[in-house]
Amino acid sequence: MTERELLEYALDAAKRAYAPYSHFCVGAALLTADGKVYTGCNIENASYPATVCAERVAIFDAVKDGERSFSAIAIVGGKVDDVAKGELSGECPPCGVCRQVMAEFCRPDFKIILGAPDKFGVYTMDELLPHGFGAANM
Repeated sequence: MTERELLEYALDAAKRAYAPYSHFCVGAALLTADGKVYTGCNIENASYPATVCAERVAIFDAVKDGERSFSAIAIVGGKVDDVAKGELSGECPPCGVCRQVMAEFCRPDFKIILGAPDKFGVYTMDELLPHGFGAANM
């Protein structure tokens, strides 16, 4: 699967986000090592700490299905109206909590694709979370 195709899955997921407070929709598409795609969108709550990010929705869904080997994740985000029109501007990097969750399940060379299908950047887990906390720190 190409980066662009994975970003299209992420955009479709972002269109299903529940973001009545921030009005900022995020979508993620997680690619397993065997080619399956799991998607997620942000789901907000009036009690902000109960909000769940798109990346964690996708990862937790895959883990729930027994998946443990991942190749890449594509993440898109933008204002509700822009996402609805498919007009994304710039990269939408994952928050720190999502980076930590990715570090739990993904290798240092795991690809993180940020942007839009027509313009994006590709990063590794090590680039986005240098010196992350892991099992070796316990």
